[in-house]
This record gives sequence, structure tokens and C-alpha cells, in this order.
Amino acid sequence: MFKKIIFAVAAFVISFVPFARAELKVDIVAGSVEPISVAIQKFETASGANANDAATIRDVVESDLKRTGLFHIVNHNAFPEFVKMDAMPSFKSWAAIKASVLVQSRLTKLSDGKYQLDFFVWDVDGKEQIEAQSLVASKKSVRRLGHIMADAIYERLTGEVGYFDTQIVFIAETGAIDKRTKRMAIMDQDGAGLRYLSDTKTFVMSPHFSPNMQSVVFLSYYNDDPMVWILDLDTGAQRRLGQFGGMNFAPRFSPDGTRVALSLVKNGITHIYEYDMNANSLKQLTSGNAIDTSPSYSPDGRKIAFNSDRSGSQQIHILDLDTGEIERITYGAGRYATPAWSPDGQFIAFTKMADDTFYVGIMDPNGKNEKILAGGWFMEAPSWAPGSRRIVYYETERASDDIERISHIRSVDITGQNIYDIDLPDGVNGMEPTWSPRLP
Repeated sequence: MFKKIIFAVAAFVISFVPFARAELKVDIVAGSVEPISVAIQKFETASGANANDAATIRDVVESDLKRTGLFHIVNHNAFPEFVKMDAMPSFKSWAAIKASVLVQSRLTKLSDGKYQLDFFVWDVDGKEQIEAQSLVASKKSVRRLGHIMADAIYERLTGEVGYFDTQIVFIAETGAIDKRTKRMAIMDQDGAGLRYLSDTKTFVMSPHFSPNMQSVVFLSYYNDDPMVWILDLDTGAQRRLGQFGGMNFAPRFSPDGTRVALSLVKNGITHIYEYDMNANSLKQLTSGNAIDTSPSYSPDGRKIAFNSDRSGSQQIHILDLDTGEIERITYGAGRYATPAWSPDGQFIAFTKMADDTFYVGIMDPNGKNEKILAGGWFMEAPSWAPGSRRIVYYETERASDDIERISHIRSVDITGQNIYDIDLPDGVNGMEPTWSPRLP
């Protein structure tokens, strides 16, 4: 499942006019936008392609786009015509139902059994085709074809990096309140395809993807010894990162995948360390008597954000790896924790605790322009989608009996709009989610 799926992709744009693109592009920085109306026709099928597979791809594309809050999916019953792939749409008819974008698609079964997906995107107001792509993949990759198609449409209409062809790794908690088990699990970003990566015998926490999506680094209490481990997603093989002579936790890969930042407890003091995977060497990065934890690399790998009580309360600091200098960046009311640098480097997401409430927010890397995105009884572990437009986190609801509590995995836009739950199977609580890079 996790081996690379090879896609043959051909993309081209026909009769592109800059004015039409400007008309269609969504302003997704604003706090509230008028959604673009997108009409996605029923897929044509050819050479024995399965109609149910075609319908699945269409459903995936529509669901992906709708969840962003940036697009309105036009009701199928309102369509004025069916336009074949070799025909021109009646733009006047589509404009009459207020569709701004029309998408045509064809699914073809190739001689080797693979699927070819062709689709056209039309600017109804501009009366022109603005995108055309052809994708080839195995029949097992039907849902992934839908995610890639949705990414292409999203990127064409927003100018931003798509995030639908991605996965989320998290801790799945199941069982009665007094017998709960925690297992590492992985799923598509929409909740589909969930599978477990660890058994019920070992307590695991804090999973994070490697940049190349080949492995996951995590904390394991194997044999009651809290240590950082690495799981190979292709083979399922696990190995301990190293022998560090103390409890180690909160691991994060560097952007180039050659280093892992982690917290290590020695002589009762917790500091940030960096493990070089090529040299098999460990380097201490912070010192003193403070508790330093939750490291997160900047996208260029030259800085690390972490939380520390070195100033007297839990706050976020930035470590410059070139100079060794440390700067505190949070000064607002409350305690700050779990920093996560956005992929584009423009923001740091964080958890904040103030007035008996937990918050998830974002701020500039210098700590300015703090913006709260969500608040609740308990929420933690923000993680960024590719493109730096959305954040995933988990929220635990306080139960009326104060015992049976339910944890949800939720996603929010950086505007603070469009919060939604990612569907999990009944009886599964989701915790500590991490969003993957785009799949290879």
C-alpha cells in the first residue's frame, strides 16, 4: 500500500487567457469568501472501465473540493446538458445555473489493465478551457486518482498547493475507559483507508512522517522503555533510533530527512538534542535547568522552534542552529506549547492554555500577529497540510461524567473558518495527528 505508485501525467492548457484566470482565482486569504460554483459532470467510461469506479472518483473530487469551503458543488439535477469530451459546452446554459467552472472527465481501461483518467476544466464566464490533464494508475488507486484530480483543480483555481493526495498518521485510542489501548494508525486525509501500524501490546505516541514519506518516527514504550523508534512504511520493519542513555521523546525529522530533533531526559533535566542519522551521532542543542521539548524545524532546517519554561512559564522559543542563540517569541497571556512551523515558513502553529481553555492558533515566526483558530476544553498537536493553508489537530471533549471522553481529529483553515471533523470508525478516538507531505 505504501510503495510508490507510478503515475504517468500529461498536463496542458488550451487557449489560456490571463484575464480569465484572474476572474476565477479564489482569494483564500480573506476570512470569508464567496465559493466558486463547480459543476462536475458524470464521468464517461471507455474500453470496459468500471462505472462504479468512475462514480467513486467523482465523489472523491467533489468531497475534497467541498470540504475546503472555497467551492460550491452544483447539484447534478440542475445540469442543463451532458457535454461529451470532444464537444464544446453551451456556456450560456451553464452560466444560467450560475456554474463558474465545468469539469468533464473520461475513465478508460487500458490494455494492461490500468486506468487512464482524462479531464478538462472550463471557465464558463471566460468561455474557454483552462486546464486539461491525463493520469494513468492501477485500478487499486481509484480513490487516489480522485485526490490527484481534486488537487489539480484546486491548484488551478486558487494558485495554492493542493493537499488532497496526502495521509495522516495518528494515535487511535479504543476500548473501555479503564482498558483503553493506543495504536499508531494511518489514513487518507479524508479518513478513508484507515489501517493500523502498531499492535495493542505497546504504548506509542508522537508519530511524525519523514519528508520522503518512507518512514515514521515515533515514541514507543516497548518493554516499558520510552525510546524513539522509526517505522519503515514499505516493509513495516521497526528499529530503535539509538541508545541515548535516558528517556527520549517528541521526535521530529529535519526537512532533508537526515536528522531527528528530540527531547532527552538526563539527570532529571530535559533538553533538545539532534541525532544525525548518517553519522549516527547525537548532539545536545540546549542547556541549563529548564524543560525544553516539542522541537520543530524551520523549512530551511536552520532553526528549531520549541517550548521551554526557561523564562518561568511555558513559552515558545527559537533556536538558531548556526549561532546557537535562543530567542523567546511568545509573550501573550497564558502558556504556549507544541510549536509547528508551516511548510512555507510564514507561520508557526501552536497550542495555548489560558483561562482554563485550550486554543490552537498561528503566529509569525517572530511571535507577532497571533491569531486564535479554535478553542475548547482540551486540544493539542497542530500539524500543517502541504501548502500551509490548513492545520490538523485533535480536540478532546469534556464528558458530563468527567470520565468518558471523546477525542476528535479536526481540521481548520488559517482564516479560522471551515472547521470540520475527519471521520473515524465508530469507537475510535483520534489523537496526535500529523499531516503528511504530498505522496510520492
